[in-house]
Amino acid sequence: MQRSAMRELAFKLVYELEVQKESEEDQFEIFVENNEIADEKVINYLKDIKEGINQNKEEINSLITNNLKDNWSLNRISKINLSLIKLAIYEMVYKELPYKVAINEVVELAKKYADESAPVFINGILASVVKEKNLNGEINEN
Repeated sequence: MQRSAMRELAFKLVYELEVQKESEEDQFEIFVENNEIADEKVINYLKDIKEGINQNKEEINSLITNNLKDNWSLNRISKINLSLIKLAIYEMVYKELPYKVAINEVVELAKKYADESAPVFINGILASVVKEKNLNGEINEN
C-alpha cells in the first residue's frame, strides 16, 4: 500500500476517533476490521498515528489554537478539518515528515473530504505551525 493511501486511512481513523468518544482501542480494532486491513505495516502505522496524536494531544491542540485567528477556537473547527490538521502536525513535528509533503497530502485529502474552503484554511494553519516550530530549517528571528 502506498504511503498516500495509508495516510488517507490514518485520516479516516483520526476522524472516527474525533467523532466517537468511546474506547480508542475498541474503535481501532473495529476500524481495522471494517476496512479489512491485514498488512502489519499499515496496522503499525495506524497505531503509531493514533497513539502519537493521543500522547501529544495537549501540544498539538495548543499549536492549533495558537495559530487560529482571534475569533476562532478548536470547537469551531469541523471534525474533518481538525482531523487533517492533527494528522499533519503529528507527522511534521513528531515524525519529522517534510512539512511540504505533510501539508500537500492533507490539503489533497481536504479537497476530497471537506468543504471547498478547507484546503486554504488548513494550509494557513499548517503554514503558521511550520513557522512557529521552525520546521523549514531557517532561523526564527521572533
